[in-house]
Order: sequence, then C-alpha cells, then structure tokens
Amino acid sequence: MQDQDKYAEQAAAMEDPASVDATAIVPTLEEQLAASQLQVQELQDSFLRAKAENENFRRRAQEDVTRAHKFAIEGFAEALVPVKDSLEMALQVDTPSIASLKEGVEMTLKQLSAAFEKNRLLEIKPQQGDKLDPMKHQAISVVPADQEANTIVSTLQKGYLIADRLLRPALVTVAQEK
Repeated sequence: MQDQDKYAEQAAAMEDPASVDATAIVPTLEEQLAASQLQVQELQDSFLRAKAENENFRRRAQEDVTRAHKFAIEGFAEALVPVKDSLEMALQVDTPSIASLKEGVEMTLKQLSAAFEKNRLLEIKPQQGDKLDPMKHQAISVVPADQEANTIVSTLQKGYLIADRLLRPALVTVAQEK
C-alpha cells in the first residue's frame, strides 16, 4: 500500500512538478541506487562463481586428458602379460621336444592374436592380385609380372592398423606396367 502511495505521488509530480515536495523524490532515488548497487553486487558474485566453476571444469578436463595419455596403453599391456607368461614358462621346460615347443609357440601365437584383436590391432595381409593401396601398402620394388599393373605380386611383410590408423604399412612388390 505504501508503494502505491509513492507511485501515485511520483505520477502526480510528473503531471505537476510544482506541487511535488522535492524531498519525496530523493529517498526514492536513494532507494533505487541502493537496489541497483545490490543488484550489481549479486551479478559480480554470480560472475565470479561462474568464472571459478569454468576454471575448475577446465582443470578437471586437463587432468582427465593427462590421465588418458598416461594410461592409454594399459589395456594392451594387460592383454600382453599372459603372452609373456607363456613364453617364460616355455623357457623353464628342461627337456622340450620339438612337438611340445611347436604346440607352445602355436598357443602363445593364439594368445598374442587374441590380444591384438581385443585392442583393435589388425593385420594388413594383401594377396597377390590386390590393387596397391598407398595408404596401407609400401611398394618396395616393381617387377615384371603377368598381371595388371600396380597390383601386388607378393607380400614381403604384413602391415598393421590400430583401429583405422596405420601403424606399419605392408611391404609389397608390385607388377610393372607392360
């Protein structure tokens, strides 16, 4: 109710400035100034809190990236530990036979292949007649052959991909243009 009386006085003052008491406007302006200062203080406080929260978020994200880089190989290392254990056990056998050595190597190779597959390390095994893909193959030499030019004649060494990224290209010989 008091606010309505003040607003009525202000409205009357606008219509007839001579009839308004000058002291009636001053407290209202002081009140508005105090309210504005309070609002500015609240906005400054909100800004500082948002700025601090943003800085904390940036710091946590940087720590997460650092940890990811540091422990990125952890899964692959866990998959390779059994392979190393198998090789060490094979060396501890006193009198191995050729058959047992061959069986042990085959089992260890299966473990290694499973570790590669689990960690998305894929072999690149181009076959004779496949088209040369410079993104996956490295031509070591060009040889005369009875097949289409720029096709693979033989594979000298397999290549490897990690997910979709080339780790090592396959080394190949390529058919020469006729």
